[in-house]
Amino acid sequence: MTTEHAVETAHHAGPANATEYIQHHLSFLKSADGMWNLDTFYISAFLGLVFLGVFYAASRKATAGVPGKLQNFVEATMELVNEVVNSAFHAKSKVIAPLAITIFVWVWLLNAMDFLPVDLLPTVFGYLGVEKLRVVPTADVNHTFGMSFGVMLCIIGFSIKAKGIGGWGKELLTAPFHAHGFMAIVLAPVNFIFQMIELLAKPLSLSLRLFGNMYAGELIFILIALLPWWAQWLLGGPWVIFHILVVTLQAFVFMALTVVYLSLAVEKH
Repeated sequence: MTTEHAVETAHHAGPANATEYIQHHLSFLKSADGMWNLDTFYISAFLGLVFLGVFYAASRKATAGVPGKLQNFVEATMELVNEVVNSAFHAKSKVIAPLAITIFVWVWLLNAMDFLPVDLLPTVFGYLGVEKLRVVPTADVNHTFGMSFGVMLCIIGFSIKAKGIGGWGKELLTAPFHAHGFMAIVLAPVNFIFQMIELLAKPLSLSLRLFGNMYAGELIFILIALLPWWAQWLLGGPWVIFHILVVTLQAFVFMALTVVYLSLAVEKH
């Protein structure tokens, strides 16, 4: 479609030029008080239910004989995640594998919303009176920070479970610089500061890496949608193919780093 046509189809009273078109697609559906991004919440919740439904259906239809396509897909996904868990996490935990599978599949589904045509869902929901809609939850930094904050809580929880509250507290004051006697007291505040920096840097890097990649991908798709229809196919096709790798890689990295961080949390310095 041409630029004018893309703008006109974005919404009934859509943006009038390219700048407004971009701003329109980068605007969230806000709650009445303006504090919450409702589109991020509802799309994330819906995709979470999709994940649970697909894996539940696969478990119900699982067979020891010739597996179906759904069972093959689920088993391949679980094998991939289990390889990461077994190679990176050496302690015993009933939580780590299900957590890793949940993170990988859910984040992949969130990222994969970028494959939908830019104007599709905003136009459909525009007919229902929804003026703004962003369909890629991981392009919302609030969402990626929320997920990474959950990872940070898991890191703290795994540390306390493995070492006890006293052991974890001692580690905060005695690592990475080990000392004895008076020097241990002197270095305790320094160790604590370094431990806090390390603890906060992990979720910060997780969230910004995922957000940055998905926001950039979303913005490129929006810019491609502004081009004439023939240029959209010419540029959009290769970018979609490349973006499949980006979407999968970012989900894998988020999952793998979470497993590594939790493995470090249960190990002693």
